[in-house]
Amino acid sequence: MDADELKRRYAAGERDFSAAKLSRAKLIGVNLVGITLFSADLTQANLAKAKLWGANLSGANLARANLTRANLSGVNLKEANLRGAKLNHVKLFGADLSGACYDDSTRFSRGFDPVSRNMRKF
Repeated sequence: MDADELKRRYAAGERDFSAAKLSRAKLIGVNLVGITLFSADLTQANLAKAKLWGANLSGANLARANLTRANLSGVNLKEANLRGAKLNHVKLFGADLSGACYDDSTRFSRGFDPVSRNMRKF
């Protein structure tokens, strides 16, 4: 699946894209409110400025993804792979990051404490 197909199917009312293969997808500024991307491969995807509030990204692979300025309020990111992801200026109000993994190359907004959000460092 590519970014255009995802956007077309989402616009048609589909919301469940569990296990979708979207590596390197360009989804800048896209509105995907309430989407399910459970266990999806979003490796190196560009989701800068995306609107994803209420989405299910649990178990998703977001390694090296760009989420700069994305709205992830209320998003389920349990057990997600955020190693090397860019999470600068991201809105994470009410987001569940329990068990999500990160590493030294993951970039968070200033003052963000991954340990207090029950994230795991690898």
